[in-house]
Amino acid sequence: MKTGGVPRGVWVLGFVSLLGDISSEMIHSLLPLYLTVSLGASALVVGLIEGVAEAAALVVRIFSGTLSDRLRHRKWITAAGYGLAAASKPLFAIAQGAGLVFAARFIDRIGKGIRGAPRDALIADLTPKESRGAAYGLRQTLDTVGALIGPLIAMALMLAWNDNFRAVFWVAVIPAVLSFLLVAVAVKEPEKPGTDHVFAKGDGTKTWSVPGFSALGGPFWIVVLAGSALTTARFSEAFLILRAENVGVPLAYAPLVLGGMSAVYALTAYPVGVLADRMSRTTLLTIGIAFLVASDIVLALAGGVATLAIGVTLWGLHMGLTQGLLSAMVAETAPADLRGTAFGVFSLASGIAMLVASALAGALWQFVGPAATFWAGAALAAASFAITRVARW
Repeated sequence: MKTGGVPRGVWVLGFVSLLGDISSEMIHSLLPLYLTVSLGASALVVGLIEGVAEAAALVVRIFSGTLSDRLRHRKWITAAGYGLAAASKPLFAIAQGAGLVFAARFIDRIGKGIRGAPRDALIADLTPKESRGAAYGLRQTLDTVGALIGPLIAMALMLAWNDNFRAVFWVAVIPAVLSFLLVAVAVKEPEKPGTDHVFAKGDGTKTWSVPGFSALGGPFWIVVLAGSALTTARFSEAFLILRAENVGVPLAYAPLVLGGMSAVYALTAYPVGVLADRMSRTTLLTIGIAFLVASDIVLALAGGVATLAIGVTLWGLHMGLTQGLLSAMVAETAPADLRGTAFGVFSLASGIAMLVASALAGALWQFVGPAATFWAGAALAAASFAITRVARW
């Protein structure tokens, strides 16, 4: 069954992502303050918790994707990831020290790492080739809407409940549990993908063989290279917040920068996905890179709120033009029975690129200046143009 040209199962997975992101961002948007103000942790502890948790998620992604290829049951691995994340949420609310918060954050990120690649591969399994751009664009839009709604709910509840962190964290349990139940009950596993990498043994029994990375094919690796290059050019959005403070935005309003970026992202991701099914994906990716170059230049020159807003809007347009598109490219270029592995590899490569990019951006910010960070981003983004010309999608 299709709804608006996109299979029903993809819509369900989109709302699963929305609920999951509402829950995660309700907590994540408050977690640094919760650790430092309520639990007395240092900024170093906050950094260590985030760094270790995100690194663990990166490693898990590739294994969960490969496991989903081997077991041929992507739905229940996806559900396990959302279930693990839901189970972590009450731990934030009952924590009396940084140790339990670290455990909760670690479990939450492991859950994210488990679900990501199988879920994205499941979308490809559910969706005909001619509609995959729209499918990934839709999921990305709903995911981004959740990332926008979560912090707004958290801010409203903090105002209503006199900064009661624990009460907000208990509320965050609700959408997390709903996301798990929605996967478990409403998503129907499609017919199993092809078995190109199942081989017969000498005695007639069958075994699944983990192929070398070469089995993923040259076109897939070009997509990985393109995605990694773009991620290296597009460092963490935390630097957008820092730039906002740098040009004079009051601290209390600086987080709204991400809200504005997410709104633009959410509004563009699905229309771009539909467009990607009807025109050259190389052209769309090139346009997306151009928006990133323009955004970095504007942010490098920003001297006030108006210029900052233009730069942030261009950043959101870049995200809407590229993120769902790259997922569709992975689905299209990878073998059907290795899509889980492919999404895991792509996520791992992009995650490593993000760590490198953010470290480079931080070093430039500290030792050269804020503008240098964005000039470097513009140069790296411009360099990635060449990669998009290697293939025609």
